[in-house]
Amino acid sequence: MSKKIGWGILGCGKIAKKMATDLRLVADADLRFVAARQPQHAVAFAREFNVPNAGDYFDLVRRPDVDVIYVATPHGLHDEHVRLCLENGKAVLCEKAFTINARQAQELIALAKTRGLFLMEAFWTRFLPHYEKAREVITTLGNIRYVQAEFGFKPTPPVADRIYNPALGGGSLLDIGVYPVFLALDVLGKPDEIAAVMSPATTGVDEQCAIRFQYANGALAQLFSSFSVNLATGADIAGTRGRLRLTHRFHGPTAQLEYYPGPVDTRQLIETERAKGNGYEYEARHVTKCLQQGLTESPVRPLRDTLLLMETLDAIRKQMGLVYPADCI
Repeated sequence: MSKKIGWGILGCGKIAKKMATDLRLVADADLRFVAARQPQHAVAFAREFNVPNAGDYFDLVRRPDVDVIYVATPHGLHDEHVRLCLENGKAVLCEKAFTINARQAQELIALAKTRGLFLMEAFWTRFLPHYEKAREVITTLGNIRYVQAEFGFKPTPPVADRIYNPALGGGSLLDIGVYPVFLALDVLGKPDEIAAVMSPATTGVDEQCAIRFQYANGALAQLFSSFSVNLATGADIAGTRGRLRLTHRFHGPTAQLEYYPGPVDTRQLIETERAKGNGYEYEARHVTKCLQQGLTESPVRPLRDTLLLMETLDAIRKQMGLVYPADCI
């Protein structure tokens, strides 16, 4: 009989609620504690999702019955919160963006390895059925020549502080631009050249940014993120033997796959498994199995991929001239 894995959630926002819901769909995952900076918020969260225990962050990391903690706070706080968990002997699944910069990511990875603890970036897209299928289809497209992806929406009032606050790593790139960048890296690998420009918000962070990756073999990626406009938030991967389109919200479980062996009128819809929950159950199931097997790193989303993403985001920000206070520490 498989060992039950005790889960805790640090942070009680919208994404934490989705994970709490989806953990119910994961065999051998048992949500035992939720924590918020203000304990009364955790108590309300626990009541809503029938979690037996609630408290503050320090209460959570000291729980002997919690094996892994899902860090669901804004990315500007990830360095502090992941470090707290690791220093108290807890495995961690941390939301994206993993940290504000690559330096923070390197330090957390080194700490996890020193402590012999599991650490993974919660890049849910990588575990979704439609994306797993997309990766299969991409291998049939021949020589990949072009990747295009965009993610854009207009934040509705009241706008969360993290959106435009430099101290919290605000701006479209780290909040939503991580998805197009992730896709290009996953399909084409590390670019040989990066060019990027931004439209700054009044706070100095990027309200929108346009990115171009160039590769020595001639492949190109065009990536875009925006808080100025609502976009289709789709993606295209084109090769010498066909094109694959990931439709609206390409990064999430509702996206569809459209295969084009030729021109636009050759469209073929590819059926994939649909998520029973919000889509977070797949990464949670993977982490649960990793812990049951005694792994300290995911074979699907290894830490080298997380570090490459953070290094690439740093390089993009350098091109745009975007510096956060955390970069100067």
